[in-house]
Amino acid sequence: MNRSNIPIPDASRVELGHYDSVRTHVRQQVCDEVRKLERRIETLKLTQAPHAEIIISAYERMIERKRGFLQNWDM
Repeated sequence: MNRSNIPIPDASRVELGHYDSVRTHVRQQVCDEVRKLERRIETLKLTQAPHAEIIISAYERMIERKRGFLQNWDM
């Protein structure tokens, strides 16, 4: 089969809300990831790891981005 004939979806036109089941699944997945990151942050705060502050900062940025995603998509 000639792959050049296969249409490539346009990522800028994604209709995430087209199916409620997909929206629900994505929302649940992202919320679970945020909770896991928050638990990791709490654990890191209790340790004396040499680079804990850097890791915590990175996790906090990840949480902000994930929450922003949820907000942008009205989830």
